[in-house]
Amino acid sequence: MPNIQLSDIKKLRSQTGAGMMDCKKALQEANNKFEEAVKILRKKGQEVVAKNAGRQAHEGIIDTYIHANKKIGSMVEVSCETDFVARNEEFQKMVHEIAIQVAASDPICISPDNVPEEKLKEQREFCQEEIKKQGKPKEIAEKIMEGKIKKYCHEVSLSKQSLVKDPDKTVEDLITETTAKLGEKIEIKKFVRYEI
Repeated sequence: MPNIQLSDIKKLRSQTGAGMMDCKKALQEANNKFEEAVKILRKKGQEVVAKNAGRQAHEGIIDTYIHANKKIGSMVEVSCETDFVARNEEFQKMVHEIAIQVAASDPICISPDNVPEEKLKEQREFCQEEIKKQGKPKEIAEKIMEGKIKKYCHEVSLSKQSLVKDPDKTVEDLITETTAKLGEKIEIKKFVRYEI
């Protein structure tokens, strides 16, 4: 068994927010390879999310963010299962990060499944013109179109966007990590963005 340093456990904990024992186990499982331990903890977080998927999230909070120039603002509603978690500092910090994300990146929907049909239609027409100019064969053009539409849906969906404060993570990763820490189902219900 590898010799796990306390400094490595603390570093992993600060990066992932996982508990000390979970960090130690992940480092042991990864033979003290830091990046591998991060992947192990993320996978465990996804397992917690999957386990909680059928549960109801009736509690939560609404948070806002107003940019320093007072010309951009956002409001988000994020739910959880209990009032206890809704009052948790970690949960509230996560919701505020999501509010900042909405203000900074201007998403149009929560997940790729929610992209409005008219926006998809516009994007398809735009991509068709672009692909037509390239003169690609039909089967290749269809694959290119599929890839471009998927990329577009990820770019405009809040859950798939890279975090403004940590581009190595998506909003979905942030929710997964917080779910793993707090043990409850967490979901974004609504958001709105204002700009003058």
